[in-house]
Amino acid sequence: MKRGQTPVTGGAMTMAGFKRGAREALPLVIGTFPFGIVVGVISDAKDLSLAETMLMCAVVFAGSSQLLALELWADPAPIMAAAIAAFAVNIRLAPMGAALAPWLDRLRGWKRWATIATLVDHSYALSAADMQRGGRDAGYLLGVGVGLWVFWMVAVALGYGLGSVVRVPPGHPLYFAAAATFCAILMAFWRGFARDFAPWVLSGGIALLLWWLGLPAPWPLIAGALSGAALGAARSGARP
Repeated sequence: MKRGQTPVTGGAMTMAGFKRGAREALPLVIGTFPFGIVVGVISDAKDLSLAETMLMCAVVFAGSSQLLALELWADPAPIMAAAIAAFAVNIRLAPMGAALAPWLDRLRGWKRWATIATLVDHSYALSAADMQRGGRDAGYLLGVGVGLWVFWMVAVALGYGLGSVVRVPPGHPLYFAAAATFCAILMAFWRGFARDFAPWVLSGGIALLLWWLGLPAPWPLIAGALSGAALGAARSGARP
């Protein structure tokens, strides 16, 4: 067991684990904070009220799907189209939850629901890596998620307040902040060139190709993810 991990029984949740998760979530704020500001700025530009914006961010808490829904937002609001697009982007959280089952299955009541509600790419990546190192404290997962959620709400509110004076053009580097952060923590899952290179390249290549061909979001993302996962599963099944 590495230093800093809490020696508890599988799936237990402790305050020590929660604090450790919240503390280790702080470096990720560097990447997610600008992303939250962008969401706030765009929400103001789409004429959402501050209350509507904060409610959306508090309940959904998924930056990629929020941006996608905001890009589709018009008058009248395409509620069904935005909901379907958000669902398609967020469906990736289902296998993430399944991968964290050794922790989640042993939680009950508000602890389980609060942990699931704050699950995002970054909290999954850090927690899965911690689990691989032998960590068994589910408080770590909740700590990371709540830490990111708090700063996300602050960033969105700040961006909304700046919306009247700041206009972020399409393609601005701020839009890449969250993606860059996730790419950095994704490297914790790299298992070597022979095992991961082909699935990762196929996934990214398919997504980029479909985007270049003009396929609208979120289909390039979904197609890339499914193709890479299928190749990875096939290679794992063929390996003795």
